[in-house]
Amino acid sequence: MQEAEPMTSAKFNPQKIQELSKTYRISLLHEPDIPAVLKLCSRNPQYYEHCPPYVSPESIRQDMQAVPEGKSPEDKYYLGFFKAGRLIAVMDLISGYPDQQTAFIGFFMMNMDMQGQGAGSHIIEEVCACLNKYFSYIRLGYVKSNEQSRHFWQKNGFMPTGIVTKTAAYDIVVMQKNLRR
Repeated sequence: MQEAEPMTSAKFNPQKIQELSKTYRISLLHEPDIPAVLKLCSRNPQYYEHCPPYVSPESIRQDMQAVPEGKSPEDKYYLGFFKAGRLIAVMDLISGYPDQQTAFIGFFMMNMDMQGQGAGSHIIEEVCACLNKYFSYIRLGYVKSNEQSRHFWQKNGFMPTGIVTKTAAYDIVVMQKNLRR
């Protein structure tokens, strides 16, 4: 039996974001959500030691709007994962980047109170299970000096691609997970 061709990223749209989790309520985050995102992110200083500058309302505003070259704002999903009305994780997801068969996680951060309990891995597992319907791969990048981040992503099935992007402040290691087995 031949495997069906994966759907294109054009089929993933804002109406499908709740499919990303059966456990958490998911919402697109906007300007009024910046204080909650700032509170969550500012409690994770270890991340910003490796990926400066430190979080601010303006950096969040910029992240909410930033898209890679060749992508439009319609391809970007700046998502909040909520449990009992509380923001527990933030994810920046780009549909169809760097190609139509790939989704890109530009940012993922858990609420500090929930770290080390498996909640982050559970979110990634659910997101991957959903995106499997739309994409063949998920990519992301982590700052090379951030061993905690490398360990988390490898534990969740992401492997280095061999691509390293150099910035003025740090090197970014690109990782990918194959959603089609």
